[in-house]
Amino acid sequence: MCLWDEVLAWTATDITLQAFNHRDSDHPLRCNGQLRAIHLCEYGAQAMAVHGGLRASTQGGAVRPGVLVALRDVRLHVARIDTLAGPLRAQAQVLVEAPGSQQYAFTLHHQDQLLAEGRAAVMLQLP
Repeated sequence: MCLWDEVLAWTATDITLQAFNHRDSDHPLRCNGQLRAIHLCEYGAQAMAVHGGLRASTQGGAVRPGVLVALRDVRLHVARIDTLAGPLRAQAQVLVEAPGSQQYAFTLHHQDQLLAEGRAAVMLQLP
């Protein structure tokens, strides 16, 4: 499952993405016909994964699988996202990285409205 439809911009330290699928009736995270704001954490984690894949491809290496191990300081500013018209947009930025781990900050917006923000940590599989 990949939730992001489009990479808008990225550098070695950050990425901006866009998704339109939050209104889809067959969205894989929908429950009882709704897509709740807590699922924005998955969007944030997938933004990190897309960024890691892009970075690995430019460095000629393989993508290293990772496991989300922590979410910190997550703030949700809405209850649901399936009712929002127009795309979701995310920004993720590398805060700290080591050979076996990464920590990112992420924000998710709809138009000018902040939907969610937080930090996530990933443990990477060592070569």
